[in-house]
Amino acid sequence: METRTDGRLVRGDQTRRAVLRRAVDIASIDGLEGLSIGRLAGELEISKSGLFAHFGSKEELQLATIRAARRIYADAVVEPAHALEPGIGRVWKLSESWLDYSEQRVFPGGCFFARVTHEFAARSGPVHDFLVEVDHEWIALIEQYVTEARDLGELTGDPSQLAFDLNAFMESANLSSLLRDDTAAVFDRARQSVRTRLEAAATAGTRLPWA
Repeated sequence: METRTDGRLVRGDQTRRAVLRRAVDIASIDGLEGLSIGRLAGELEISKSGLFAHFGSKEELQLATIRAARRIYADAVVEPAHALEPGIGRVWKLSESWLDYSEQRVFPGGCFFARVTHEFAARSGPVHDFLVEVDHEWIALIEQYVTEARDLGELTGDPSQLAFDLNAFMESANLSSLLRDDTAAVFDRARQSVRTRLEAAATAGTRLPWA
C-alpha cells in the first residue's frame, strides 16, 4: 500500500510540473487570464477533475504559475550572476543573463513577468500583490549587486538610480524585440546601453568585465 501511495504522489508531482510548465508558456503570450483548467486539461490530455485536485480555483492556478515562472527565471537569470564574486562583473552578468533570457525566449512570449505585470498592474488582489512582491524582489537584487560593487570601489552614484536604469534597458529591449523583426539588433543595442551606463558609473581604473 505504501509503495502504491508513493507512486501516486510521484505521478501527481510530475503532472503538476507538466501543467505548470505549459501554464507559464501560455501566460507569457496570453497572460494569466488566458489560463483555465479546461484549456490545460485539453492541451495536456488530463481530466479536469484531476487538475482541480491540484488547483482548486483559477486564482490558485495563476499564483502557482507565477511561482513556477519565478523558479525558471531564477535559474536562467539570477544563478549565473550569483555564481560570480561581488563587483561590477556580477552586475554586468545579471544584465547580460536577463537579456539572454529574453532573447533566447526561455518563455515563448518574452519575459513572463513583463507580460503578466502589465496585465495585473492596475488591478487589486492576491495575484497583483504577489507580482508586486516579485518585482520588488528583482529590483532589490539589482540594487544589492550595485551596492556591493560600489562598496568595493568599482561603481559610484546612487544604486537605486542605476538599478532603475538597467532595468529600463532590459524591459525596453524585451518589448521592442516582440514588436520588431530585427531582434538581434535590439539586444545588441540594449547590451551597448548597459555597457555605456556601467562605464559611466565605473570608478577610474576599474577593470570592465567586457573589455
